[in-house]
This record gives sequence, C-alpha cells and structure tokens, in this order.
Amino acid sequence: MPEFRTRDPLSPEFWDERFDQAFTPWDRGTAPARLRAFIAETAKQVSATMWQTPGFGPRVLIPGCGAGYELALLCESGWDATAIDFSPSAVAAARQNVGRHADRVVEADFFAYEPPQPLDIIYERAFLCAMPRHMWPQVIVRWADLLPEGGQLVGYFFFDNNEKGPPFGADRAELQAQLERYFVLEQDEAVEDSIPVFQGKERWMSWRRKKGL
Repeated sequence: MPEFRTRDPLSPEFWDERFDQAFTPWDRGTAPARLRAFIAETAKQVSATMWQTPGFGPRVLIPGCGAGYELALLCESGWDATAIDFSPSAVAAARQNVGRHADRVVEADFFAYEPPQPLDIIYERAFLCAMPRHMWPQVIVRWADLLPEGGQLVGYFFFDNNEKGPPFGADRAELQAQLERYFVLEQDEAVEDSIPVFQGKERWMSWRRKKGL
C-alpha cells in the first residue's frame, strides 16, 4: 500500500500523489459500456445539426476527467468534448492516454472553468464522489449554471450511505432531492460492468436541466 502525505481530496496534491504512485482503484482502463450505449442512442435520436455547434456532435464537458478514456471515446465518436482536471498529474496521464486529442484536456478548477461555448451535456464519472458531501450542493449548483435549459447531466452516481471516502457515498433520497431542484430525472438504470470499488452501488442516470430556473 503506498504511503501518502496529503489527505485532503479538495487539494490537487492529493490526486497528484495517487496518480504519481499509480494508485487509482477507480480507473477501469477503458470507457464504460453504458456510455458507449448512450453515444449510440443519441446518434439515433437526433442529428448533429440540432446541437449548439452546427455540423458537430454534442458539446460535452467531463469534470475531473482522471485518465481520460471517456474523452477519447467521445472525440472518436465525433463529439465536441473537453475534459478538465485540477491535478497536473491527472492531466498529464489523460493527455498521454488520449493521444491526438490531448489538446482537449485542460488543467482547470471545475468551479472556475468557463466553457468557451455553451454546453449540451455534462458527463459525471466519479467526480461527485471524489468530494466530501458538504461540497455537493456547490457541485450541483455549478452543474446547473453550466447547462442551458434542456441540457443533460448524464453518467454514473455512487450510492453508499458512508461519509468516509473517497469515494464518498451518497444517500439516494438526499442527493435526488438536491438534484431535483434543477433537473428532471429521465433515466435510472443498474450498472452491469462496475469495477470493484463501485460494485453494486452505482446507477447510470440521465438528468435534464429544468426550464425557467
């Protein structure tokens, strides 16, 4: 077991240490199956010209991108995706993994980052559960601020009534109540290919940004 000096997950150094020592138990080594299915579903449902950028796929933001496998998949699928992380070591790992899409990985703080163009989708994967629960209202408000009416928040949500972490588990009712202030739940599915740290405790969800808020 590696030894770490930093214990605060709100510090970039916390994540730098773990990436530098290759201690990343949340890393599955590839993009998950349900994201692949979501890409295929979206391609069938709408044409590219219906998104914010005519001629391109949806504009997607991946906060806390980690190793960046999802970014590579989205870009290869023709989506206008950007991944951000505030850990320099995570950014370096992601840029190495995504190859020719390395310029789509940005070192940035989620709470300060301003997308250059309006977003269509925010993809959630182990970002929320990387933060202590007291930060979650701020994350949810920021998601809502970044998405226009009708925009989507999609991805994986970790439900485990355990305040110790990371990963920090969510109480289902509490998290849903916070999200429903700004979003409408459209999909809620069991996950069949979870890695051990999330096994049996995560759900694939799709939330739609409410109108008039």
